[in-house]
Formats: sequence, structure tokens, C-alpha cells
Amino acid sequence: MLAVAARETRHDKTLRERRCIVTGDVLPEKKLVRFVVGPENDIVPDLAAKLPGRGIWVSADASLLQRAVAKNLFAKTAKAQVKAAADLPALVERLLVARLQDHLGLARRSGVLVTGFDNVERALTGRRKPALLVQASDGAADGFRKLSSLAASQGLEIPVLNVLSREELSVALGRENVVHAALFPGPLADRLALDAERLEGFRPRNNTGRTGPNPVPNERQE
Repeated sequence: MLAVAARETRHDKTLRERRCIVTGDVLPEKKLVRFVVGPENDIVPDLAAKLPGRGIWVSADASLLQRAVAKNLFAKTAKAQVKAAADLPALVERLLVARLQDHLGLARRSGVLVTGFDNVERALTGRRKPALLVQASDGAADGFRKLSSLAASQGLEIPVLNVLSREELSVALGRENVVHAALFPGPLADRLALDAERLEGFRPRNNTGRTGPNPVPNERQE
């Protein structure tokens, strides 16, 4: 099951399609990562797709990116002697995590995000419904099931972001032990959903089917 359920955002209609240099598949940009050749002829990730230069696109999947590095596909595509670091998949993962954390921090400061199980529960039953739920990848499954059941009882189909750990969420939001959060509709929720879908391709699944480490039972969760 995808960490972020498929849904149409305001950006989907304007996203262009690109060809992955590994598989040859033509995909929407939200399912790919853009790279450019840097000043030192090194391959530079361009997650925002704004850096100058010809874009080189790879599916948002760690194994495919590693194949692109191992088979020297960046040099073949660029038709130049370019250098792709062996740890490029790990770098992209770190950059995606940082990007998600920046989005979350901005959402908190903008007042469009609530944290804590009780606050998320109130948001689900309130007049203004969340557009995105956030669940720590290593949070206990019980809280996730309760909130999912509550959303279903309200007739809501809300995407769930569960690609970040409690520690990563806590750093992003400046609070300890953050497990549950919810974002209200707007551009930040859309950006988080898109980047979380890409990050999922760089994170292994645990035995619950979610990304990240196995959950710790019976913890006190916010």
C-alpha cells in the first residue's frame, strides 16, 4: 500500500511527463527525480526542478537510481564525462527528508498543521477537514488504526504520509515524540503529498507494510 494514497492535487494537471533514463518509461514529473550536470561535471539532484541546464530524469526509486550510477547512464545521457557519486541514492533520500521537514515546519508556523492524537481526532470531526494525515513510520499501529477508522466513519478518504520517523517529525516540528499530525487543505499539503510519494521509493518497508523501522508498542504518542 502506498504511503500516500493516490489523489488529484491542483498541481497534477500541470505536471509534465518525462522519460526515465533507466526504464525508458514516460512518467509524470512527480514520480521522477531531476538531475543536472554541475559546474564540476558532477551529477546534482534538483528536487525542485529549477536548476539551469538540461534535466536528466530517473524514477523515484533507490534501486533504479543505483542502476543508473552503476551502468554510467548519466554520462551516456549527457554525452559527456560526468561523475555520479556511488552514494547518490542516499543523498537524494536525505534531501527529500529535509524537504519534507521544511514543508512541515512551514505548515506549523503558518497555522495549517495540528499535532497530537487528540488534536487530529478533533480535526477529523470538525467543520474544516484535513487534507493530509501524518503518521510516524515507527509509531504504534493502534493509533493509526483508530484515526483511519474515524476518518472512514466520517466518509473521508484522506492521504496518509508515513515515510518519516518520530525523530524526523519531531525535528521538523520542534516538539518531542511527534507521532500524529494533520494538515489542512492548501499548497503545503499538496507539496508534502508529492514529495512523500517520491521518498517512499527510497525507504525500505518494515513488517507492517509501512516504510521505516518497526513500530514501538505502548509508547506515549503525541
